[in-house]
Amino acid sequence: MRVGLVVGNWKMNGSLAANAKLLGRLADGWPDQAPRRLAVCVPAPYLAQTQAVLEGSAVTWGVQDVSEHAAGAYTGEVSAGMAAEFGSRYAIVGHSERRRLHGESDRVVGAKAGAALDAGLVPIACVGETLVERERGETDRVVTRQIDALIAELGERLRDCVFAYEPVWAIGTGRTATPGEAEAVHALLRSRMAAAGARDVTLLYGGSVKAANAKALFAMPDVDGALVGGASLDADEFLGIARA
Repeated sequence: MRVGLVVGNWKMNGSLAANAKLLGRLADGWPDQAPRRLAVCVPAPYLAQTQAVLEGSAVTWGVQDVSEHAAGAYTGEVSAGMAAEFGSRYAIVGHSERRRLHGESDRVVGAKAGAALDAGLVPIACVGETLVERERGETDRVVTRQIDALIAELGERLRDCVFAYEPVWAIGTGRTATPGEAEAVHALLRSRMAAAGARDVTLLYGGSVKAANAKALFAMPDVDGALVGGASLDADEFLGIARA
């Protein structure tokens, strides 16, 4: 189901003291009848704290990655089932930093999305091209390859996912795709989803989103919200994005 959604990705940031202030501000500042949903995806060690502060509020939470495996000899991994035990609703899978730094393939991303669904989580599956790929005119080819791998892996369960277009060249760089550039890729994704019977999935944009540019991005017909990085660590900025 297509819904308005803004998700904060804290990446490897946070401390117990800083988290308490940030989460408390979000819980107090986001009303139950807000026009869109608000969530934060936190480092796994902070799931218990996040649950304790946010439970009963209008803000939901999740993790930034899950294992493709449910259990076993996978030292350092966190399963989707473990995240679910802490009340998580979402799990980011296939973020560009996981693909680039940890060599995650399209197959692995699809398997992680499936594992999240098996545990009752909503995967936020990320796709996007590098600057070199964009300059070569390969954006459509790259994004189509990534999304088609997810379609092949998930089948009808595609309808239960959220997808995020995050151009790699715009993540943490201060550069943002123009609303038109973002919409062009989102329209492509919507078309591929429609062909797979999932036209009404939620599509997010990620890449240096701020309160100043969020309104123009959210005005695009196929942009349902945002996956927010650094700006989600500032409560006022993050709430400003969600209210845009």
